[in-house]
Amino acid sequence: MDFSGVTVLCIGDVMLDRFVQGEVERISPEAPVPVIRLQSTRSMLGGAGNVAHNIASLGGRAILVGLLGEDGSARSFTDLLAESAGVVARLVASPLRPTTCKTRFLAGGQQVVRTDEESLLPLQPAEEAALLAAIDDAIGEAAAVVLSDYGKGALGPRVIAHAIAAARSAGRPVFVDPKSADFSRYHGADCITPNLRELAAATRLPVGREAEVEAAARAAMALAGARAILATRSAQGMMLIERDGPVHSVPARAREVFDVSGAGDTVIAVMALAHGSGLPLAQAMRIANAAAGVVVSKIGTATVEPGELLHELDADSAADAPVLHAPARITALVDRWKRQGLVVGFTNGCFDILHAGHVALLREARGHCDRLVVALNEDASVSRLKGAGRPVNPLAQRAAVIAALRPVDAVVAFAEDTPLALIRQLLPDVLIKGADYRVDQVVGGDVVQAAGGRVVLCGLVAGQSTTGIVARIRAADIAL
Repeated sequence: MDFSGVTVLCIGDVMLDRFVQGEVERISPEAPVPVIRLQSTRSMLGGAGNVAHNIASLGGRAILVGLLGEDGSARSFTDLLAESAGVVARLVASPLRPTTCKTRFLAGGQQVVRTDEESLLPLQPAEEAALLAAIDDAIGEAAAVVLSDYGKGALGPRVIAHAIAAARSAGRPVFVDPKSADFSRYHGADCITPNLRELAAATRLPVGREAEVEAAARAAMALAGARAILATRSAQGMMLIERDGPVHSVPARAREVFDVSGAGDTVIAVMALAHGSGLPLAQAMRIANAAAGVVVSKIGTATVEPGELLHELDADSAADAPVLHAPARITALVDRWKRQGLVVGFTNGCFDILHAGHVALLREARGHCDRLVVALNEDASVSRLKGAGRPVNPLAQRAAVIAALRPVDAVVAFAEDTPLALIRQLLPDVLIKGADYRVDQVVGGDVVQAAGGRVVLCGLVAGQSTTGIVARIRAADIAL
């Protein structure tokens, strides 16, 4: 998933998001309000600026068109923008309005109050002309266009119509994050991404059930002459309703949500990037859903990095993948992890009856790497090594148990008596065994070290072995 060749034109309301962190220790004696003792302040790109920042964070290129004031917030915004490699600023400075700035005061991880600095002045002729010129200058470079409408004035009716017409003339898809309840303003857009509240306001229809969401989305498409509606449904995930295609839905991934600030910006940024790179809308939605799952677990107006997104997508696919990875799949997975700069670890064994020693080994092994592959002897191999009556548990059951453990990222099996061929195939960065071996006795250790990797020996838990457990069980049966 490489977005490095994708340029997205982001047009809309830019703003500065400030987060003021403090502690509430008492109520003011002057009024029944909390007194916040300030500790820190940080500023982030907001609105269309956050969309552009998300695109750049994922390796794409963003061209940002919007309005700024001529004030301190504008200087803070441009300073932050300069730090975001991959964003090209085509901003219009206006002396007629302040830079939109949202300041959130937080205490104990909760938002206490928010203040907004903004102007509701309609778009003025000089501002409009400058925005239209900026759009015309940039449209030829873009693979997709995003209209980020926060209702702060930049997206006047003529700007919206001009941007959509220019994009259609150039054959570029247009994505709209709407704030207006009048979806006819976005006529001709390819995909509009309302949340349920926005969808209900635009159509005056219920959106409680999936069938109702679909009906409202089709009504919205008719109002906007749009090709698709992506309805974001918070904890219920997303639904994509296409005018000429089936309905697609994805559930939200369960996680602790810290902050939903800017999650919509991330969704539309990823939709535009993914579709602009040639992926169909349904696949783009799945990637956007994974990205949203990452950003809501962060505090503040956040972005997602490529490694975070790929890890989230790996987790999504793992839920439906077989417990045991086929040779081709495990090779591709390890190659991807290495390209992401992750350290890949490898250990192996029979893992017949799981015990405390196994758990300790795997936990320590995972501490030496970013991703841990566990290779299991197939049943015939276990029998050759351990004798008749082994394994107690067949391969499928052993794999299911090992795969369920937190330290383990992938499970694979091998038919030979040693995993040497598999080690040569994967070339892990770290090869891990128990301390009952010496480094020179570890199968494949020389191969890994010759490739620049290392061998790690983990401590053992005294008195823990599958052979001992089996012997005690059999002795107890005889005694009974």
